[in-house]
Order: sequence, then C-alpha cells, then structure tokens
Amino acid sequence: MNPLSSPLLTDHYQLTMLQSYIEQGMEERAVFEFFVRKLPPGRNFMVAAGLEQALDFLEKLEFSAEELAWLALRFRPSLITYLEQFRFHGDVHAMPEGTIFFPDQPILRITAALPQAQLVESRIMNLLHFETLVASKAARFVMVAPGKLLVDFGMRRAHGAEAALLAARASYLAGFSGTATVLAGALYGIPLFGTMAHSYIQAHQDEATAFEHFARCYPDNAVLLIDTYDTEAAAARIVALNRKLYAGGISVEGVRLDSGDLGAHALRVRQILDEGGLEKTTIFASGNLDEYRLHALLSSAAPIDGFGVGTALDVSSDAPSLDCAYKLQEYGGKPRRKRSEGKATWPGKKQVYRSYGVNGRMSGDIVALEENDSHDGQPLLIQVMQDGRRIQTDVTLDQTRQRTLAEYARLPEPMTTLETAPAYPVVISAALQALASQLDAGHAA
Repeated sequence: MNPLSSPLLTDHYQLTMLQSYIEQGMEERAVFEFFVRKLPPGRNFMVAAGLEQALDFLEKLEFSAEELAWLALRFRPSLITYLEQFRFHGDVHAMPEGTIFFPDQPILRITAALPQAQLVESRIMNLLHFETLVASKAARFVMVAPGKLLVDFGMRRAHGAEAALLAARASYLAGFSGTATVLAGALYGIPLFGTMAHSYIQAHQDEATAFEHFARCYPDNAVLLIDTYDTEAAAARIVALNRKLYAGGISVEGVRLDSGDLGAHALRVRQILDEGGLEKTTIFASGNLDEYRLHALLSSAAPIDGFGVGTALDVSSDAPSLDCAYKLQEYGGKPRRKRSEGKATWPGKKQVYRSYGVNGRMSGDIVALEENDSHDGQPLLIQVMQDGRRIQTDVTLDQTRQRTLAEYARLPEPMTTLETAPAYPVVISAALQALASQLDAGHAA
C-alpha cells in the first residue's frame, strides 16, 4: 500500500457518506467546486497550484485488495462491492496552474456521480490547498527580488517529505530559480542548487584547506560558505585561494553568507572580493529570510546576487493555511446552496471572466453561472479532464512557470508590492445573485 496514493488517505466521513449514498441510490451527477473564502492577512492575491497532482490522483484512483479487505472489517458489503470497481469517471474544469485568483472564485470544478465527486474531496483539498499556499507565498519573494537567484532551502523544516517535494514544485512554478531538494530535481526537472554546510568547514583542520578541497572538487561551480568563523577573514582567504587556483583554471564562483547582519557583511565582503580581483564572484545569502528581510536588504542596496529561502517559504510561516472549501453546488441538475452563517456559498456551476485595461493589466473579474450567463472577458476555467482522463498532458513545469511570471506582469501595479493594495474588483453576476435569492426564498418557504 502506497500511503500517498492510497484512496484511504481521506476523511472517515467520506466513506460513511458513500455507504449511505449507495444504499439510497443517490448516484446522479453532482458538481463540486474548490475555492478560497478570503485572502490571508497581508496577501493581495493567490496563485493557483497543485492541479497536476490532483489530476494524477484522480486518474489513478482505485482500491487494492488489501485496502478493500481492511474496509470490509468496518463497512457493509454493499460499499465494498461498489469500491471493487471504483474508478473516477468525472469531468474537471480548472484554472491552469499559475493563474492569479481571488476569493469566491472556483479554481477547480468536478462534475461526476455524487459518490465519486464526494470521495475525492479530502485529497483534492489537501493537494490544492498546500501548493496554492506555497506558490502564493513564493510569489511575494519573486516580486520583491526581480532578477535575483531564488532557491528553495526549506526541506528540513517542511512538514513531512511530500510537503518538501510539493513546496519545491510550487515555489518553482511561482518563479523561484530552483531548489536544494534533490528528489524534486529528479521528479520534476527543477534546477538544483547547493553549496556546503558549516560542518564541512569544521571537519577540516582549517578553513583555507576546506575551501581549497571543495574548489578542487567542483572546479566549475565552487560556492563557498564563509561565515563559520570570521566572515571577512574568510573572504580574504578566498582572494588568496583564488590566486593559487587560477593557474589551474579554477575560479571561485561565489560565496555564501548565512548569519549575522547579511547586508553589512555583504558590503564588506563585496569590497574585499573586488579589491582582490574577484568582481565576478557572486554573493549568495541565506538564514531565516522572509520576503520582508529580502525587501529590506535590496532596498538598502546590499550587494547580494541570490537568496536561499527555507522555513518562511515551505511552511508559509505568516499565513500557514487558507480558508478554502470544496462544496456541492449542483446535484441531479438542480443548484444547491449552503446557507450556514459566515459560510454561505454561491450556487450552481460557475465560470470566472477576467477583463484587462488598455495597459494590459487586469481590471476586474465577474463570477457568473456557466450556462446562460456569459460576460465579456477571458473565461478562466477550462476543461482539463473528461471521463476521468486528462485532456492535455504535454504542458511542462517550465511552461507553467513562464505562464505564472507573465501573470505577475498583468497584475494591477499596487498589487505587486508587499503593501496591502485596494481590493481587486470581483463582481458576482446579477443572474448568480438572483439564483441564490431564489434558493433562499424556496428554502424559507
């Protein structure tokens, strides 16, 4: 049993509902939509991510003999018989990964027989929530450090192995340059970056020997960690070492700072390197960085060429969760609306239309009903799966990354900073509002 692909990776109530649906013959087509209710504090927008993993889960979903035997001890035979032949045969419409979106906009819609659409809820939410969370966090780093090397360093602080892998993917999708997580490179083709740990320096008798050993081992890409003992003294050793290595065609590609006042150290190190003829040697910084520290460093003109970002990115430390939902919007061809206080939903199968101003930047969205409620603008939800099979399978992660970067360029300018911008205009169509009122009136009657 592979725990990360098992259909048992779900909430118990999905199976209890399934038992009842099957025994009551409730298997008509249902429409569920995934959306975020509100932006986390400090966020101006979100970046849709996780669709690839969600579609992969749906395509491969089936129960093994081992899983069915385990369930047979806990549920009645009618459910086990149903699950023996279970496959997902639904349709999926979604915003492509990398799409900028806002609250109350469905970014994924599943249309399938009710038991199928219900069973997949927990894992679909799990995947979309996490990657969207990290991609939306990563976007903030990308926009405050344009043109800078940004590397995901967060595996060791991520909440588990899958989180580390998906954080590497989501951050790259959102515009990061690469990751230090090796398996993410093997699985997703993400560029890998890495230098050395302080233990490497400490394991040697002296710092200069450590630097030389590493440089000779990696003559084409030697990036040396220089803050284990005395940062500026180490920079001077780098200059001396480079003179020694130069005759052999080796040069120090970069140095890394990981502690202390990164801006002040970078200024002094840059001066030492430049005076020693190492003007092309880059400075890379890491160590408890978030987007605000990056912004402060760059605003102070700190001569830093790239950044490694760990904890703040992989756990989205300032906003570790999204208020998201996967809700039934239609069943048996009839719209459904949740009316719970503070959690009411807009009913029916929906589409999102986006308009752009003369400057090419986004100017406003309309959330409307999918049928008989069309509007001007670009429809954002497209069909990505039919009868349980993906429609397009040749979109690469690099293409998605380029799409995301293009999306940033179309944001209203005030939304591209860390400051809270005026709310982006999202309008609920008159027809959708009327349908909600109609359902409310019928319920009240």
